[in-house]
Amino acid sequence: MTQFNNTNPTAEELIEWVIDARQRTFDLIADLSDQQIMSPYLSIVNPLLWEIGHVAWFQEKWALRESCRHKPIREDADELWDSIAIAHQTRWHLPLPSRDQTLDYLRKVRDRVIEQLEGEDPSSELCYFVRYTVHHEDMHNEAFTYTRQTLAYSPPQFLNSDVHHQIPNGEEPLSGDVLVPGTTFTLGANNADQLFVFDNEKWAHSVAVRPFSIALAVVTQTEFMAFVEEGGYHRREFWCSEGWEWRESEDAAHPVYWKKNGNGDWLRRHFDQWYSLEPHLPVIHVNWYEANAYCRWAKRRLPTEAEWEMAASTDPADLDQSKRVLPWGSEAPDFSRANTDWRAMGCIDASALPDSDSAFGCRQMIGNVWEWTSSVFLPYPGFEIDSYKEYSEPWFETRKVLRGGCWVTRSRMLRNTWRNFYPPDRRDVLAGFRTCAL
Repeated sequence: MTQFNNTNPTAEELIEWVIDARQRTFDLIADLSDQQIMSPYLSIVNPLLWEIGHVAWFQEKWALRESCRHKPIREDADELWDSIAIAHQTRWHLPLPSRDQTLDYLRKVRDRVIEQLEGEDPSSELCYFVRYTVHHEDMHNEAFTYTRQTLAYSPPQFLNSDVHHQIPNGEEPLSGDVLVPGTTFTLGANNADQLFVFDNEKWAHSVAVRPFSIALAVVTQTEFMAFVEEGGYHRREFWCSEGWEWRESEDAAHPVYWKKNGNGDWLRRHFDQWYSLEPHLPVIHVNWYEANAYCRWAKRRLPTEAEWEMAASTDPADLDQSKRVLPWGSEAPDFSRANTDWRAMGCIDASALPDSDSAFGCRQMIGNVWEWTSSVFLPYPGFEIDSYKEYSEPWFETRKVLRGGCWVTRSRMLRNTWRNFYPPDRRDVLAGFRTCAL
């Protein structure tokens, strides 16, 4: 049985990752027209032509220029693709290279990184930055995917495979809660484990967690539909003040990609196609405000990130033993345990994959949909900024924490301590939620 390995990969493994991530970038824009990769300005997306160049620039900057002290491949690269220096709206008005020139730049960066890894005894610094930049590309590949959803483009072509014919269904809806005892829990990544983690996961520290009951599964479309049909979007008492302001400003009355057909039945848009609302799929593309309002309507609440991580990583038989890296243990996240890596072309039933259960019985805590928590994104005690200073620190206090990954997220990135973070009004991202009892 394949074991999950989050320790330092070999140079040969890193080469495979570099090739794989770059090919995924190529695949995600290959079928799009030149007009589609320079779509009109929208505040929640980047022009894809700019964003693929940024991915290569980031890898060149850290793996080649910072680590290997190489000169820039393009003298104008920083003026074109530095996301910190270039305002979002400006990215549509830059003198960007053509599509072919941009793809050539991506290939050159990839090949030079591989050349460095193939050299004699590549440094630990180089290997670290290569891994970091692969994960950066993995995150952007997820963004490329939900950008295609936002813009109602067709599904990426590499998804049109036989994989989605093997999608497992859940036997029955998985309802109910599990009680998690109160304890002093160690939140965050353990420095002694020598795992690759981002700066916002550092380091493990003790937090007091009161006993809580958490749902075995995430909220489904059927469950959320009841909230919609009972007028939940129009009842002020279910919304926090900021959420109500958002709802009114957007005139939101249901999830962003839902609509009713002529018979009054709900449909859901998946990329460029509309489907009858699948009852047992997780609700997806809802923001934190919507999730929180649903919880108030259902007389529930969102879990804190400490509660989420405790339910995912500890064993009720021995809460003091070492945390699990993944909810089910150390076995690799294949499709029997996690819907990740575009394997299913979308979400699967919320009750599917019983092999994914945590020791407490919580299902699919890795994959399918990102899960909103109630927690504000804050630094852990003793936080120290990593080399890429802008990854976490600028976003503290302005975003909410999500956990677990989604059907697009690369499984090589995920673990129980991984923290994602988005503003509470973002509903283009691939997020749902599970709830806790009050």
